Amino acid sequence: MNPQAERPALTVEDLMQHYNPVKPKIESRLMDFRRIWETATDEELFRELAFCLLTPQSKAKTCWRAVQRLCEKNMMNCSGPAQISQELLGVRFHKRKGEYICLARDRFGSISLRATLSGFADPAEAREWLVANIKGMGYKEASHFLRNIGLGENLAILDRHILKNLVLLGVINEVPASLTKRIYLDIEEKMADFSREAKIPMGHLDLLLWYKEAGEVFK
Repeated sequence: MNPQAERPALTVEDLMQHYNPVKPKIESRLMDFRRIWETATDEELFRELAFCLLTPQSKAKTCWRAVQRLCEKNMMNCSGPAQISQELLGVRFHKRKGEYICLARDRFGSISLRATLSGFADPAEAREWLVANIKGMGYKEASHFLRNIGLGENLAILDRHILKNLVLLGVINEVPASLTKRIYLDIEEKMADFSREAKIPMGHLDLLLWYKEAGEVFK
């Protein structure tokens, strides 16, 4: 068999060419995320949760602008699903996601989001609780939320950009048609193995692959 035929479309060496120049930006962004957990109020943590509820099949910047708009208009804490949905300009499935935000808000109406998350032994346990208790949160969204508040750097955020690049790197054979819990955790484990082999921390690897596709380090 020709070894060249097995060479992945994207090698670790290729990846390093992207990684080395952007590494300081990635480290800075991860420090921003850690700072959120250290300093954020429950309200600020909830903004990040709402953002992650909006992101499936929508652009991250569009979703963050929608969250900012809701906060500027003081709508996040008290408006109903229909009112919130009207502010989700450019967000796909905005009516459903408006409902998700309100349901999540109701869930934390009498309990602290920070206290809830602090009660888990590790981020993986927190993720399981979020998936089970917050409507609209799958493993990707819960991982994204925990990473964005400085608690989940070692969790995989398996969006289409990451999955496509994991195929190019030869980590997985193909982008799965759907992500069941078993498939998600299997790919996460393979990504973690690759992270260790490439000597690129998981949190860095996610933002690096996102940067490779989008050209910026966002959230």
